[in-house]
Amino acid sequence: MTETTDSADSERTPEAATPESTTVASDSDASTTDVDTDDTEESGGKKKRSALREGVILVTIALVLYYVMLTFVARPYLIPSESMEPTLHGCPGCVGDRIIVDKMTYRFSSPEPGDVVVFKGPPSWNASYKSIRSDNPVLRTVQNALSVVGFVPPDENDLVKRVIAVGGQTIQCRADTGLTVDGKPLNEPYLDPNTMMADPAVYPCLGFEFGPVTVPKDRLWVMGDNRTHSADSRFHCTNTPADSEKGIQCTGDPMAGTVPVDNVIGKARFIAWPPSRWGGVSSVNPQQGG
Repeated sequence: MTETTDSADSERTPEAATPESTTVASDSDASTTDVDTDDTEESGGKKKRSALREGVILVTIALVLYYVMLTFVARPYLIPSESMEPTLHGCPGCVGDRIIVDKMTYRFSSPEPGDVVVFKGPPSWNASYKSIRSDNPVLRTVQNALSVVGFVPPDENDLVKRVIAVGGQTIQCRADTGLTVDGKPLNEPYLDPNTMMADPAVYPCLGFEFGPVTVPKDRLWVMGDNRTHSADSRFHCTNTPADSEKGIQCTGDPMAGTVPVDNVIGKARFIAWPPSRWGGVSSVNPQQGG
């Protein structure tokens, strides 16, 4: 009897202990689950912070590369006027062509006749320039900051014209000889009589007679392709009183009507916008084939 009872008791003892054992095991599993959840959340937080940090680094690198490109390689510019029609489209108050200006070429060479260049207007050319910055100091600060990375144009009188003569060359225009450089007539296929509303064959100077002007060293004589609607070198030059009486302009100081080579920002290479105007910008040397 006793052995049977002891045996039964011994058989029942593990069964009685089973709930306690099960409870302990359940507590252990729950504890492990909590630890795993904390580790997962911490790991997820680290991944998010890492992704954010990588994103900030990539954006910073992109902005730096964009700034370097704008400063040293190429930059987009908007054509604001009709002075270069039909080569480049533009008009006051409208959306003109957006061109890509090559800023590398003239680091290794100089502008040549026929090049379409973007340049900073010399002081005497800036009399009618109006600042594109806001009068609000906060907005002006934002605009200045954005101009550093090219999202806003610089607050300067940037112009686009075609180089007609370079340092050391003499340019003039007379009704009987037309426009000449060093006494040789020019060949200018980019001029469009319909655009200018004047025929160069009938009105060779497309305006007043001028010169002779000997272009100083390291300076350029520039003119617009829309010759009758372009305030170019002809309109910024000076003349002597005697020649003014004869109706001949630009016979005075040659510095006023010419542009320093150092003011040249770059060479117009490509029309980037609108898509219907995509294409290269012609660089025809008018001194060849005249």
